[in-house]
Amino acid sequence: MTVLAKALEFVSDWPRLFALVLGLLAATGFPPLSAWPLTLFAMAGLGWLVLQAETRKRAALLGWLFGVSHFTLANNWIATAFTYQAEMPAALGWLAVPLLSLYLAVYPALACWLAKWLVSGDRLGMFAFAFAGSWTISEWLRSWVFTGYAWDPLGLVLLGSFDRPGAAVILPWLGTYALSGLVVCLAAGLLALIQSRRFVATIGVTAAMAVAMYFPAPEREEGTLAFTLIQPDVRQEVLDDPAQFEGHFLRSASLSVKQRDVGKRLLLWPESGVPDYLRDGYPQRYYDQMTAAGDPLFARLRLGKVAGDGGLMLTGAVDLEFEDGKVSGARNAVTAINSNGRIVAGYDKAHLVPYGEYLALRWLLEPLGATRLVAGAIDFIPGPGPQTLELGEWGKAGVQICYEIIFSGQVVDAENRPDYIFNPSNDGWFGAWGPPQHLAQARMRAIEEGLPVLRSTTTGISAVIDANGVVRKYISKHEAARIDGIVPPAKEPTLFSRFGNILPLSWAILSIIASMVATRFRRS
Repeated sequence: MTVLAKALEFVSDWPRLFALVLGLLAATGFPPLSAWPLTLFAMAGLGWLVLQAETRKRAALLGWLFGVSHFTLANNWIATAFTYQAEMPAALGWLAVPLLSLYLAVYPALACWLAKWLVSGDRLGMFAFAFAGSWTISEWLRSWVFTGYAWDPLGLVLLGSFDRPGAAVILPWLGTYALSGLVVCLAAGLLALIQSRRFVATIGVTAAMAVAMYFPAPEREEGTLAFTLIQPDVRQEVLDDPAQFEGHFLRSASLSVKQRDVGKRLLLWPESGVPDYLRDGYPQRYYDQMTAAGDPLFARLRLGKVAGDGGLMLTGAVDLEFEDGKVSGARNAVTAINSNGRIVAGYDKAHLVPYGEYLALRWLLEPLGATRLVAGAIDFIPGPGPQTLELGEWGKAGVQICYEIIFSGQVVDAENRPDYIFNPSNDGWFGAWGPPQHLAQARMRAIEEGLPVLRSTTTGISAVIDANGVVRKYISKHEAARIDGIVPPAKEPTLFSRFGNILPLSWAILSIIASMVATRFRRS
């Protein structure tokens, strides 16, 4: 008996354990490890398990077990968030992550069930297309069902290093979820080669993938709008301490000083960049809590002074909503302020973080002691969705606050295409794995939309990403620094920017049809 036969016999005896191991291996393809070959071989292993499963129900169970371990490792950064609040035990975070994964695993289970339903037996070529289409649909569903959780789509493993897009260069023609389907299809191809003992060809295909990951970036182009982007390195443990608000402002202001005459300048501050309430009309006690002078006009004027002549500041802030004189909700906002301290535009975050910015099922969970992970007891109110801010000389800005940038096809106002996307974020509670994964997903949006993305974060990783997904400049985690430069130009609208997620869903349907047609021809 060959080594391969012995290995397959062992796996056949312990399929559930193997599914759990494969889920862990597949997660190592995401940043910061970026071990994409392990993801390909893990997905090949999952495909083999599904093919060997006796029933669709067993295939779904194997997919679910794969998903439980996969999402638990990939989302381990969520546990860190629990260390930055005092209402719940920090150890609860290590329970919350696997509990969330029990739900997220439903989507790999669905993909495995559907692929098994479409193709039974050992017809691997047909199965590859069925599995790819099924996985694409499952990820698309995960992006919007129950408000959606699109973190770490499988296609992310094909994104190259900072200076090149890698195999993700084809995103404009596929979309993120179809790129994930391509990963599954490639994995099934590797499985076919391994099963037929064509090991030289297996090595060749893997080597070809490695070459694709090093595709050079397209020729670099330059824009015309000067910008300054800051990362103040305000740590999460002191971010909401009122005694330190003034110190935070002074640090950010010192990083923002115009160093040379560049004419008009865009100044970019992160989410949570300004603790002051900037809008007029609130009861005075709220201003007294946040602003040294207790005056929103004072807060705006000094921000305008920081922006300087010819400057326009975009900064994260919080706005309040009142009902009968009491706060009824808050908005996670980006506010545009000119050099005169006047608010010229604003954006309210639309895709809020469950249990971070609002407590889902508050009526049930609050009596049990559950709270939000972000400071404050008032839930945030969602904004209307993607918008383009008309900023005159400073161009047209699309805004996506923090977590919003991960939702493929939901980041740009298609009716009014922006010149660039501003992505302010607070990654201070994202642990070690969260910030590099977050940056990678922002790069994916830049490639598929053909738009530069400017990320200003409180603690890193801040970056300037051009429309090819290349990181032009960045600031590492836990470093107080600034980036000065010229906003990279936008590309012509991509195929994905025109059709959105209709594009990857079309690829998924074509893949499934191809598998069904092939199955019918084989039977006849």
